[in-house]
Amino acid sequence: MNNALSFSLDGRTALITGGGSGIGQAIALGIAQQNGSVGIVDLPGDGPEESLHLIRSAGAKATFVPADVTDSEQLEEAVSKIQADLGPLTMAVNSAGIANAAPAEEMPLAQWQKVYDIDVTGVFLSCQAEGRAMLKNGGGSIVNIASMSGSIVNRGLLQAHYNSAKAAVIHLSRSLAMEWAERNIRVNALSPGYTMTKMNSRPEMVHQMEIFAQETPMKRIADPSEMAGPAVFLLSDAASFVTGIDLLADGGFCAQ
Repeated sequence: MNNALSFSLDGRTALITGGGSGIGQAIALGIAQQNGSVGIVDLPGDGPEESLHLIRSAGAKATFVPADVTDSEQLEEAVSKIQADLGPLTMAVNSAGIANAAPAEEMPLAQWQKVYDIDVTGVFLSCQAEGRAMLKNGGGSIVNIASMSGSIVNRGLLQAHYNSAKAAVIHLSRSLAMEWAERNIRVNALSPGYTMTKMNSRPEMVHQMEIFAQETPMKRIADPSEMAGPAVFLLSDAASFVTGIDLLADGGFCAQ
């Protein structure tokens, strides 16, 4: 391919679920900085408006569509609205997710199910809606935000539901990559290590973050902006022969 070494996303349109905050917002800005147009899909609130401001300040086009990732009809409508506003969809990053903790022997089924509904089913439904559009548009690239928790078990955190959900996202990404490889859609997972997001500022994490920084070979916690580069790489033509991988961006944590 002529553009195999290009990280430019000029003239392309991306959909970002969970783009109103944290890693999703950082990736949305990274796409904008590479001249891609960005459609934010998230629940209503202050975050999406901040994301729109950041994207437009970077000189890129942006739109926001409120939607629940567990609702397939809302996702289909979001794809249609983003394409109407910004052009054919050829990129997507599925970052919407939640986390919490409880001992496995005490965890209510409702708590388990909500994490799976958003973190697994929500990713599948997002990929389904995005994939349908990309198949019509001649192809594209999807990046699903998993976690290093899908490859290792975090010491000190009681989150069997979250860990297993992120492992499912990784294998879902591989499965979709194989289904769509011959139809020009690449699907990869991006697995962040400990990153300073609102999710990692929740009460059960506060006293763990200093420990986690010391346990990470690079001796620090990632900034959300450090996930933008890996995501842009996977979306761009620089990764034109990359599909079905789980890219760990964890400061070396899983290398121990």
